[in-house]
Amino acid sequence: MIGYVTLGTNDFARAAAYYDALLGELGAKRTMESEEFIAWSVNPRLPGLCITRPFDKKPATVGNGVMVALHAKSREKVDALHRKALELGGADEGAPGARGEGFYAGYFRDLDGNKLNFYHAG
Repeated sequence: MIGYVTLGTNDFARAAAYYDALLGELGAKRTMESEEFIAWSVNPRLPGLCITRPFDKKPATVGNGVMVALHAKSREKVDALHRKALELGGADEGAPGARGEGFYAGYFRDLDGNKLNFYHAG
C-alpha cells in the first residue's frame, strides 16, 4: 500500500550522501532524481524512500511522532544498519533490541533529525 516516504532536508548534498551510503547497505539504488528530490528503492516497483527540498521553500522540519520503518532481513542486519546510520553521523534513538515478541528494531535520527528505524519481524 505504501508507495514511498518523503523526508525533507535542509542540506540536500549531505542528505544524499548519507542515504546513498546507508540505503546501499540494503541494496537500494537511486531510482529517480532531480535538483529537488532523490528517490531510492531496492526495486522501482517496490516502496521507496525520498529526500526533498520542501516545495513551499520554507525550512524542512521534523514531525513529532513521525517515523519511517525500514525492513531488514535479520536481527544481525538491524544491528549492522543501526551501527552504519550512527557511523554516518546519525543519532541514536534506541539501541537495537527486542521490542515485544517477534519484533526487533533499532531507532535513529538522520542528519536532519528525521526519526527512522530498521526492524526485523519474526
